[in-house]
Amino acid sequence: MKDIAESVRAWHQRGQVFAVATVVGVSGSAPRGPGAALAVSADGEAVGSVSGGCVEGAVYELCREAIASGEPVLERFGYSDEDAFAIGLTCGGVLDVFVQPITPGTDPAIDAGIAYIASGTPVALARVVAGPAGLLGAAVAVTADAHHGTLSPAPTTTAALERAAVTEARAMLDAGRTGTLVLGLDGRPCDDTGQGTATFFVESYVPAPRMIVFGAIDFAAAVVRIGKFLGYHVTVCDARPVFATTRRFPDADDVVVDWPHRYLDTQLDRIDGRTVLCVLTHDAKFDIPLLERALRLPVGYIGAMGSRRTHHDRTTRLRETGLTDTQIARLRSPIGLDLGARTPEETAVSVAAEIVAHRRGGSCLPLSTGTGPIHHDLTRTGDGKADERTPEPQPHAA
Repeated sequence: MKDIAESVRAWHQRGQVFAVATVVGVSGSAPRGPGAALAVSADGEAVGSVSGGCVEGAVYELCREAIASGEPVLERFGYSDEDAFAIGLTCGGVLDVFVQPITPGTDPAIDAGIAYIASGTPVALARVVAGPAGLLGAAVAVTADAHHGTLSPAPTTTAALERAAVTEARAMLDAGRTGTLVLGLDGRPCDDTGQGTATFFVESYVPAPRMIVFGAIDFAAAVVRIGKFLGYHVTVCDARPVFATTRRFPDADDVVVDWPHRYLDTQLDRIDGRTVLCVLTHDAKFDIPLLERALRLPVGYIGAMGSRRTHHDRTTRLRETGLTDTQIARLRSPIGLDLGARTPEETAVSVAAEIVAHRRGGSCLPLSTGTGPIHHDLTRTGDGKADERTPEPQPHAA
């Protein structure tokens, strides 16, 4: 909902009824992932997208029906072998879409969630998308130290369920994760959906991930622009005030004049596993102190510009600082993919492509040469297990 938050907040402030359709489950190849949303106001205005066009018309109508009935619904859309022109995804994937009507002022969790998202406060919105009919659409909004809303004023089993949902949603918020969560009505985690369980879709809204570009060179300006395009909060840092100026980097969110390693030391509480560090200085007096610190931090990506000779010299110096081969192996150097890039803009595309591939688990090979899934992140295991669960859709009366 984050990408449509401004419109949703405007409707909410005006007291206008609307419906939000959210992708809560994906399998196979699908154009958009969990959390993608389409919202429709009572007067028919639509914002956002759930499928990039494949099923937008059908979802729009579901939203209109939900506004009229006041009832939420979970609907599944997939490709039809019998009728290739049937409503569905021609790419062969399956989307589970939860449609919820919203009347401002009637649900404390939704009201609080919309306010937190608009203000930039980290919040997790947990909604029941499958389970007992009385719980469908019930929600809690969870921050680091509080929660709003309730699943039910009644039985003790629901009180236990609410406590568990708040605890699990807060853990997902801390990790910045969005995905499904299955709990028994007694609050215990479950491996499978079924009778006596409730499936929650938990959407974590956290500040934009950070990209810190060290080195105020001509290539940096292009990397800043593409970093902003990818949705990062971008900072440029350089120790040379003549180069580190807002005039040279108008697209950057912040331009900092400081030694790179010293600035990084001040940012330890603002970086996490989504943070990207692009070291473009290719000057040992800047690079080595910076990388010696960076390679010890749990950031998502660290890349450094330079020739292969520079890289060899750099790794030798880093070993002398006490870094292990495992730590040094995290460094992407020379930075970027082999696209044959020459210009700053082409180099920025190369860097961005490597960042996306590293984040999403891509092979960096042309899609035309493979036969497997094109969305690698949807097939990962480990702590992403909850993201892969797909709730069973409830029957929808057309």
